[in-house]
Amino acid sequence: MADAVPVLRVTDLEKHFPVKGGMFGGRGGAVHAVDGVSFSIDPGETLGLVGESGCGKSTVGRTILRLLDPTAGTVEVGGTDITNLRTRELKPFRRRMQIIFQDPFSSLDPRMKAGAIVGELLTVHESLSREERNARVAELFARVGLRDAQMDNYPHEFSGGQRQRLGIARALSLNPELIICDEPVSALDVSIQAQVINLLKDLQAELGLAYLFIAHDLAVVEHLADRVAVMYLGRIVEIADKTSLFGNPQHPYTESLLAAVPIPDPAVTRDKRILEGDVPSPIDRPSGCHFHTRCPYATDRCREEDPALHEVGNGHFTACHLR
Repeated sequence: MADAVPVLRVTDLEKHFPVKGGMFGGRGGAVHAVDGVSFSIDPGETLGLVGESGCGKSTVGRTILRLLDPTAGTVEVGGTDITNLRTRELKPFRRRMQIIFQDPFSSLDPRMKAGAIVGELLTVHESLSREERNARVAELFARVGLRDAQMDNYPHEFSGGQRQRLGIARALSLNPELIICDEPVSALDVSIQAQVINLLKDLQAELGLAYLFIAHDLAVVEHLADRVAVMYLGRIVEIADKTSLFGNPQHPYTESLLAAVPIPDPAVTRDKRILEGDVPSPIDRPSGCHFHTRCPYATDRCREEDPALHEVGNGHFTACHLR
């Protein structure tokens, strides 16, 4: 595995959104949604990407897929830089990367039948007869736990969990190497969440898929991920294998996130490091470490100097002056 070419390598990725301001709509700064993110994902690996709402997690996923054009940095798929490829040049790479969206209803066209939704990518990318396409769609339905008789149903005729299974089937249709899972269970009931998570694990074991699993539920990430990256205000502040990160967090922000996870046993107590203050604006970011305005350990150096992501253990990286 160590010699394998990563399915995905992201280097210094940035995505800024210009903000118009003033009476005549002139440029008034930019939202730094993603601000220098780097990581890689190996074949068959799951990287969890976690952080508070608005930290830039979903923007990372959409920029990797080139649904959004990056402001700076590079995205490599299987060793090939796709950052500046044109639409036609990107087509072969669309087969290799797919996405499962957060909302299992709005991501499906309500006017299309379920079979047509799942088979749409096959129509675009494959030269199949109608019979061959229908057979492939029926196989995908069975793989995600749906019946082929449901191919003629519309999205509103499915439950939330079934609609997300449709989204998974659509993502699988071109046999991708990497799937971006953009909070795929956050809109589902807890019992349904477990079914979908187990389905994703089974599919990964069967097909050798790599996942970028974007989530804010750390319990789900701990169950599914091999490594975890923690984002704050557009930057990765810590990345490590899940055992190291959950057992020995090195960044104060990671400590706070883990302390906020509910414990099911009421007899167990722990010190909750409740974060104070609000998340700073991604338009007007703090100097130095972006987290220093909320960090209980901040020093003058933290307020003035931006910490680089550096290794503190075997594959454990953090962006903190105090570690």
